[in-house]
Amino acid sequence: MSTTATANPTDLEAFRVELTGYAYRMLGSVFDAEDAVQETLLRAWRGWDGFDGRSSLRTWLYRITTNICVDLLRGRARRALPVDLGAPSPPVVESLGAPAGDWLEPVPDGAVLPADPAELAVARESVRLAFVAALQHLPARQRAVLILRDVLRWRADEVAELLDASVPAVNSALQRARATLAGARIEPAAGPGLDPADRDLLDRYVDTFTRYDIDALVALLRADAVQSMPPYAMWLRGATEIGRWLSGPGAECRGSRLVPIAANGGPAFAQYRVDPAGGHAAFSIQVLELSGGRIAGFHHFLLPDLFPRFGLPLRLDR
Repeated sequence: MSTTATANPTDLEAFRVELTGYAYRMLGSVFDAEDAVQETLLRAWRGWDGFDGRSSLRTWLYRITTNICVDLLRGRARRALPVDLGAPSPPVVESLGAPAGDWLEPVPDGAVLPADPAELAVARESVRLAFVAALQHLPARQRAVLILRDVLRWRADEVAELLDASVPAVNSALQRARATLAGARIEPAAGPGLDPADRDLLDRYVDTFTRYDIDALVALLRADAVQSMPPYAMWLRGATEIGRWLSGPGAECRGSRLVPIAANGGPAFAQYRVDPAGGHAAFSIQVLELSGGRIAGFHHFLLPDLFPRFGLPLRLDR
């Protein structure tokens, strides 16, 4: 990491994306991450006269962001995906229940991923929903150590300086964090980027979902595929069960339009559902997981407030 003898306050904005990526991994929420980074930059601007340059500007900013994230996490329940909590539900409307809980949220790639192609592959893997959900099992400081060491590739002495800890303490925290994540058994991603077969699979998914051909859509799913719909705790396991839901209570999605987006390092779509008043209204952000030439899971975040974060309107007119 470079020194900052010639740094000035106008340099702060250049760190927004990487700090948002760090805060998102820490907090599991794009809204909280953006707020944390905005607060970081505000504190840095106000405290610029107190920055003496003994550490790098990057280290100083990460220290501020870490402290903000740790404070936000104190006393708060971990964010999760419905599939991490409880057993799958039967595909009936009664399983939905009431919206509840602070769930893990998707994040636009552009808000958190670096522009440097050399860093992109690792960064994509580290914002996958499954990985970010696994991070939420870690205590806040262990979480920070693992992200800084294994994702951002900081040296142990740099992390120790940031956290005001010893190098042995940092190494011990890293070992414990790695052991916890190993127990989470995160399924490997399909691979860096999308190959032609993946793109064909996504094209077929859009076609079948738009036509609402459930039999054809189910044929694209892995036999043990999962579907979740935050903010509802309900989730489904198995292509057959998902098909029953989509052809039953989920049939109100018939006639939807899908807009391709990039979220959490992989393929995703913004779903606009038919509005009885005319046109289509924002309904969900769909994040897909691909594996073995099939769709292994798709998570429908029924949170229209996310659409502006992806630069999308809340309505599509006819």
